[in-house]
Amino acid sequence: MTSRSGLMGQVGTVVVKVGTSSITRGGRTVSTEFMDSVAEQVRKVRESGRKVLLVTSGAIGVGLAAMDAHPKPREIPIRQAAAAVGQSILMQRWSESFQKQGIVIAQILLTLDFYSDREKYLNLRNAIQTLLSYGVVPVINENDVICVKEIDAMFGDNDTLSAYVCSKMDADLLVILSDVEGLYDRNPKLHPDARLIRTVEDVSEVLSMAGDPVDRVGTGGMKTKLKAAEICHDAGCSMIIASSSEDDVIVRAVEGEEVGTLFVTGAREPKKSTWIRGARSSGTITVDAGGAKALRNHMSLLSVGIKDVTGRFDRGDVVDIVCDGELIAKGITDYCSEDAFRIRGLRSDRIADVLGHKSYDDVIRSENIVLMR
Repeated sequence: MTSRSGLMGQVGTVVVKVGTSSITRGGRTVSTEFMDSVAEQVRKVRESGRKVLLVTSGAIGVGLAAMDAHPKPREIPIRQAAAAVGQSILMQRWSESFQKQGIVIAQILLTLDFYSDREKYLNLRNAIQTLLSYGVVPVINENDVICVKEIDAMFGDNDTLSAYVCSKMDADLLVILSDVEGLYDRNPKLHPDARLIRTVEDVSEVLSMAGDPVDRVGTGGMKTKLKAAEICHDAGCSMIIASSSEDDVIVRAVEGEEVGTLFVTGAREPKKSTWIRGARSSGTITVDAGGAKALRNHMSLLSVGIKDVTGRFDRGDVVDIVCDGELIAKGITDYCSEDAFRIRGLRSDRIADVLGHKSYDDVIRSENIVLMR
């Protein structure tokens, strides 16, 4: 395997994700010292010829403190309101920190729809590339005022978002700053003899080591970080989890020093496959064992292998493909939900007789199918 220094020498674009616990240092207000340190490190990384994007959490936590609110875990409206209050405070503090380094920043609020809607994604990509060309650092956060699922940790949090940003912007490295040094074989807060894992080549082998978040102000935890590692691996991005309390940890990580846990990149997945994998599905096609076997052998999905169709979708939409209750693949369908339902279980040569027309023999062509883990 290539050494860390050799791997980092190939890095041209870096995404840095900063969590709530890091920004607040465990308290209820932002740490100016920490934010100043991040801005200084970003400047140093940029001086090495690399581009940097920053994904920040903290809006809800900062807003709750400003409002002097102490919501119960499921009080989502208060958290939405806190995000609206906290986002402006957070951006003001980031702006002040980066101004000390002579760097202009740009605020970008995202929902995960940007990943599913290709037009939104292309518009976002063009805007970010233009900002980077002018030396501006994009500071990205979820739009928590309207992203209820993200607030409630049902989809993920900024760990997941940062991985999607990394993959869609063709970044080479994601650095996630955490309140722990990296991935341990056991919870270090409960087991003093827990061992830090320095390098991970197969994320699936370490999933059992992940824990849930211990603080409801932040929605992360090691589970979401390992999910981010899977996304990065499929997109051909390396990822490092490191402690935000270490001096110059971003700079040291990018320079190839052995800090935190490195998740080694896989082969870069084709852009279309990456998009299909992360896109929001419009419906579900349930297949039988024969259909599932064909998909796993990288063949197309035929109508004869379909058992059921649920949801409403049009031709060209992304759908989930399920067998025995398990999501096995996602794909771009060549038939709408109504037509797919009508031809389920039929041989391809009967499609035209039933529908009066036929787009393809395949309901989903093999080149438009991505197998899930």
